[in-house]
Amino acid sequence: MTLHIREQHRTRHTLPKRRSLLSGALVGVGIAAFVDETAFHQLLHWHHFYDKASSEAGLVSDGIFHAFGWLAMVAGLYLYADLWRRGARHLTAWWSGLCLGLGGFQLYDGTFQHKALELHQIRYGVDLAPYDWTWNVIAVLFLLAGVLLLVRARR
Repeated sequence: MTLHIREQHRTRHTLPKRRSLLSGALVGVGIAAFVDETAFHQLLHWHHFYDKASSEAGLVSDGIFHAFGWLAMVAGLYLYADLWRRGARHLTAWWSGLCLGLGGFQLYDGTFQHKALELHQIRYGVDLAPYDWTWNVIAVLFLLAGVLLLVRARR
């Protein structure tokens, strides 16, 4: 009987933390995608999501990327609203998830999409090293902040 009560207590407290973490991560991915799409694709015209074809294909790929970021944001905010309604938000876990989602997406983009798959680069016609280093260092800083917040949330 005591084990069952402990398990219920643990589940009641860890599930909101996990859902808060997931909600924050989805919002973080959505923010990273929004900033990338808005700043680098639309305003600065530095690249498209897929730059190995025509400009039209690049615009279509940007639209698909934008839809992905929007869906991540909507899903994350839906989870957050549900947690709020239930009074089960865990803000430290949520902020941890936001930083992990933002940094994880940015590091994935900077390493896998830019370098491994070569879908696009941050910018063309310039020395990429300062851009790559800045992009990936910022991503790692977000990831570190997320890990620190996650450790704090688990206490």
